[in-house]
Amino acid sequence: MNSTTVPANRVQRFRRLTQAGFFILFLFAPPLDIFRYDLTQSHFLLLGFDLSLGISGEPSDALHVLLYGLLPFITFVVLFMYVAWRWGRLYCGRLCPHFSVVETINRLMRRASGKPSIWEKQPLPTLQPDGHVESPDATYWLPSIVLSIVFAFVWAVGLLTYLLPPFEIYHNLLHADLTRNQFLFITIATILFSIDFLFARHLFCRFGCAVGLFQSLAWMTNRRAMVVSFDAGRAAACKQCNSACDNACPMRLQPRIHKRRMFTCTQCGECISACTQVQQRTGDEQAASLLDWQSGDKVISISSPPMDMYKPAGTKQEGG
Repeated sequence: MNSTTVPANRVQRFRRLTQAGFFILFLFAPPLDIFRYDLTQSHFLLLGFDLSLGISGEPSDALHVLLYGLLPFITFVVLFMYVAWRWGRLYCGRLCPHFSVVETINRLMRRASGKPSIWEKQPLPTLQPDGHVESPDATYWLPSIVLSIVFAFVWAVGLLTYLLPPFEIYHNLLHADLTRNQFLFITIATILFSIDFLFARHLFCRFGCAVGLFQSLAWMTNRRAMVVSFDAGRAAACKQCNSACDNACPMRLQPRIHKRRMFTCTQCGECISACTQVQQRTGDEQAASLLDWQSGDKVISISSPPMDMYKPAGTKQEGG
């Protein structure tokens, strides 16, 4: 995969489209019976089919459970882990409905305070990779907070529709007639997700998400897996940059360090796109990013250069 052959903004635009599409699928899968578990009937629905195991005590039940229960589940898990083993946390960076919220709130908070998270020690440079200046604007705090709560509510309702008949939930919401348990679930989940989105979204992705953790573990076992590599031979070019790749990373990682210190990398490619834009601002429209995806034997030879080779001159300079 060579990201430098495609304009940086086009790469990220396509990734955001896949994120938006999967977020819509996440919300509409239950009402369309694409996938959900119905607590009222105690069985799964998949693509409109009832996956009730239908256990009746007959000897044939064991084969029924294997074919309609365990085999599809095991097949899905194996395929999912294989993708992670080959390409890393692609699901996180390209599809995950939680990570798309993380990136959205990051962008809003950066507009509000110059920092993508309240835990960031210092504001990021106002000079963006494409050359425009983006100064903090406190008026963005309101949409940051409101949208975090709205996303939390949408997530809470969405999760509940995976467990109870979706149209019953929608009807009860529209008529303000939720049952006690439905009201408690939505209220508590909205509060918890609001705290997550406002204060702990990066921490959850890095340390609290089991799906992300297992993808990372599978990825790290493969020495030839896809990784964001750094062209150490051109490290001097970084001296004229304000660490644009570090600033662009939604997980707050340092993309130029070795793969094994990038355990939670989501393969979103924001660092590659940022570097591409910075290098193209030198005047050469064909200038390649110092960062790119590599896999196979090339990955084995990748080593981490000393940090001072590409540390920008000064601190948080606005150069590009």
